[in-house]
Order: sequence, then C-alpha cells, then structure tokens
Amino acid sequence: MTDLIYARKNENLVETLLKRRSASAKAMGGDPISTDDVKTMLAAAMRVPDHGKLNPWWFVTFEWDTRAEFGEVLKAAWAKREAQATPEKLADEAKRFLRAPLVIAVISSPRESLIPVWEQVLSAGAACHNLCLAANALGYGANWLTEWYAYDPVVRDALKLAPHENVAGFIYVGTPTKAPEERDRPTYGAIVNNDFKNAVSRGHQYAKEGLGYILTGIDPSVYQK
Repeated sequence: MTDLIYARKNENLVETLLKRRSASAKAMGGDPISTDDVKTMLAAAMRVPDHGKLNPWWFVTFEWDTRAEFGEVLKAAWAKREAQATPEKLADEAKRFLRAPLVIAVISSPRESLIPVWEQVLSAGAACHNLCLAANALGYGANWLTEWYAYDPVVRDALKLAPHENVAGFIYVGTPTKAPEERDRPTYGAIVNNDFKNAVSRGHQYAKEGLGYILTGIDPSVYQK
C-alpha cells in the first residue's frame, strides 16, 4: 500500500468525528451485512496505533445462526448468575445478539514484550473505535458495548479466553430504526489545560462521587511468572 494517509485534509472525516453518535443496540436492524463490508470494518480495526507492532487483539464475528448459538451461552450464563431468573428474562438474554445483523467481539490480548500492558489494552480500545467509525463510513449504525457478559466466566469460557485476555467490547452493527438523541459533551474549559504547571481542569465534576472504582478485567497477577 503506497497511498498512505498521514497528513491529508479531509473535511468529511472531521465532520464525522465531531458529530459521531452511537446507535442504540435495541433499535438496530437491517439486512445481513455483506462479507466485503465486514472485512473492510475489520481491516480498519487492524490499522490502529500499536506500540511494538504486537497486534494485541483478535476478533470474533457473530452473524446469521451464530448469533442465536451464542444467545444460548448468554442464557446459560444468566441462569447461573441469577438462580431465580424468570423464563422471560432468560428468553430475552437468548435473543440479545439478534438485535443486530452483526456483532463483533474485540478481544484484548496483550503479548509478552517490553511494551506495557496498559498500552496494549489501549490499542484494543482503539480497534473498537475504528470498527465503529468504519461501520458509520459504510452507512451503518454501531454501538460499542460491554455489559455484564463481557466479564462473565461462562462467556469467557465459551470464547476460550486466556487468563490475561479480556473482552474489550462487543460492537453491534446494523441499520438504526430510529435516530439517536444527542447527549451532553464535556466543555473545552472543563478538561483542556494550556499551562502544564497549573493543570487544574481535570473534569472531576463528571465523577460519580461515592461510587468508587470498578477494576473488573484487570488482574495484574495473570502477568506474573
């Protein structure tokens, strides 16, 4: 590939970045997505910043019948979590991946190297975002979700994740059945600092005070030998 884009003005891309919005996974339908479009999305996901050229991620696509097959995994996982789950709730979990014609699991898989694990995890997050942007560019809506099942041991076993691997996201892709509403965005002055010696604009006002921090997904012990 010789026509690399690294410093080329693209007003359409800027507009996309400034106006992008997740489409609701609950309001997403449409026909099955072509193989070419799926491959294009994944090719975009693989072109993210990646310190060390480690490719610290891999993907699983859910289309057609595999969505329902994985729904049975979700159903079993929920039943194990909630012994009193109603048949209706279990049926809802079984249909979760049927909301969209395509769901892509992005797996963070840090490689042994001199590159900090934290940087490799960030690369997997970038892959999730590129998937969403590529889907938008191809005319689809997209939603990057995790929810309970990204961390569930039954789901992890079904995906055969290694102890150091985690689900970075499930990307739902399809045709939105209704337009999403805009939400509040941070203001420039709340999080941007122009004086490193007095960087006081840190967005603390957006914290959910008193809720603490959730560390699910990061277990330093799995990287120790």
